[in-house]
Amino acid sequence: MSQHPLDDAYANGAYIPDAAGYPPRWAQEAATFRETLAEAGRLQADIPYGEGARERLDLMKPETAPEGLCVFVHGGYWRAFDKSSWSHLASGPLARGWAVAMPSYDLCPDVRIADITLQILRAVTEAAARVEGPILLAGHSAGGHLVARMACENVLPSNVARRLKHVVPISPLSDLRPLLQTSMNDDFRMDMATAEAESPVLKRRLNVPVTAWVGSDERPAFLDQAQWLAEAWECGHVVEEGLHHFNVIDGLAEPDSLLTQMLINGDRP
Repeated sequence: MSQHPLDDAYANGAYIPDAAGYPPRWAQEAATFRETLAEAGRLQADIPYGEGARERLDLMKPETAPEGLCVFVHGGYWRAFDKSSWSHLASGPLARGWAVAMPSYDLCPDVRIADITLQILRAVTEAAARVEGPILLAGHSAGGHLVARMACENVLPSNVARRLKHVVPISPLSDLRPLLQTSMNDDFRMDMATAEAESPVLKRRLNVPVTAWVGSDERPAFLDQAQWLAEAWECGHVVEEGLHHFNVIDGLAEPDSLLTQMLINGDRP
């Protein structure tokens, strides 16, 4: 048996047509969107939430007074990307009147996953101090893990936690124990204890609506991860038909998509 028996189970790109074409398209769409917002005076870029070079967030404002704050946390297996590739995904919530914050964070192996959880805690807290009203959290893949961690008890400060309206982990990694059997753990440096400590499925969640979201054409491991979270937390669970791991987030760019509507309205379209 392979030393890393679950590498293939958690491989996405190999099973998505033109997978290599997605990151440059994301980056270009995000850059164009960010430029448009900056010209309109609706972008506050690189707001520090910590002392590290990557501890920065972008805050995007709607055309009118915000209904509240939406925070989107990007994925990349805690090892790739930053906030600059995802700005266009703010367009759905922005069009519905919500301010949107997108943080960067340090990456493994420079830090541990637990360190990133603490960074996202600080990023959400900083963004919350800048925008009044309810808070929505959405994150994709590793970002789905990170927003689920924010929905766990005793993570966010109470004054921020009580403002949470809805948390939507999209294609989340909710149980990190299987990742011990992947080569990625060379970067994560987890043992069973640390994997358990960072697994939302093993934590009590806050009394806040949570919806685990996943595409029907994703790898079975990601379908499982979303289902495990929904079962552990007895929360909402949506399997969106025909979508895979790289396009399941596209709905955030559309104000009338099912994903954007569900994110904003709690647990109903």
